[in-house]
Amino acid sequence: MPRPPRYDQSVLLDAAVELAAAAGPAAVTMAAVAKQTGTPNGSMYHRFPQRAVLLAELWLRTVGHFQEGYLAVLDSDPEPRRAALAVARHVVAWSRAHPREAAVLLHGPDAFDRADWPEEYAVRADRGNRRVLAAVSGLAEQLGATAPADAERVALALIDIPLALVRRHLRGVGRLPAHAEDLAERCAADLLATGR
Repeated sequence: MPRPPRYDQSVLLDAAVELAAAAGPAAVTMAAVAKQTGTPNGSMYHRFPQRAVLLAELWLRTVGHFQEGYLAVLDSDPEPRRAALAVARHVVAWSRAHPREAAVLLHGPDAFDRADWPEEYAVRADRGNRRVLAAVSGLAEQLGATAPADAERVALALIDIPLALVRRHLRGVGRLPAHAEDLAERCAADLLATGR
């Protein structure tokens, strides 16, 4: 039976998240992650053959965790308006529960050198984004938002406004106020009511 790896990839990615959250994507280097975890450089390069792979894995793991939760909430209620309001709250609640990961996502994939990722990582990122956009589009249809402007309004309510709320607080004072989920829900409700 083979030995389990001594330097687990999840431990290395946890350290990369901490570095990125504290000092931005530029702080995530092979040497910095190795130093933070006490990992030999050779083991780092065994796990991540180049920095672009480390950054891609960091982004994909983080955005994947967010997207899975987002999709689960979106599918959790058969009534589309309640599902929409729940998912607007979820963006804020997830960010509150995972502030370092939220800080990573607020930078966006381009800050993690997406243009340099090997193709397989870009394909995985695109696949995840398509799943979320398809789910939001499907919910928009259930809400009767079939015109392009109406679909845009739903995306604004369920993606852009909750993220803007998170961004303003996490990039400012570093924490979300107690009323943030309620505010995200209220904004979503107002936008969804506009099209009726």
